[in-house]
Amino acid sequence: MRTLVLNAGYEPLAVVSFRRALVLVLAGKASVVLADADPVVGATVSLERPSVILLTRYVRVPRGQVVPVSRRGVLRRDHQRCAYCRGHAATVDHVLPRSRRGPDSWENLVACCVRCNNAKGDRTPEEMGWHLPFRPGPPRGASWAVRGADQADPRWDSFLATAA
Repeated sequence: MRTLVLNAGYEPLAVVSFRRALVLVLAGKASVVLADADPVVGATVSLERPSVILLTRYVRVPRGQVVPVSRRGVLRRDHQRCAYCRGHAATVDHVLPRSRRGPDSWENLVACCVRCNNAKGDRTPEEMGWHLPFRPGPPRGASWAVRGADQADPRWDSFLATAA
């Protein structure tokens, strides 16, 4: 079970475990906005299982930070699809190869299947006669702005819309 944490201004901050959310609620640092149907039952107390909580105090979060580049992030950004043949991607390819000083950046990395990655080698897509169906860039959207929201609950959509 995961819980969406909202700042005091109702902007989404992060996704935490429901245990962490219960600790925040019991400590008086947050209140439950949306709860699941089945409660958490203890020996002496029964509490609602939080799905969305609201912090009582505003937390200042620095914005404008870029999402760090990672293999998992590139595959997620490209929806596990090869940039060249649109098949299932399992690897990451440098558009401008590393042997030609291609950087490890969102603009130079694409998801790629093993077959296309081996065929391309240390050449550019233009040298292979291939073209990219999209221009690679840093990811955008609510699931990237809120830490842990990549496996979002559909009930959170109205709360996550403010982060997009």
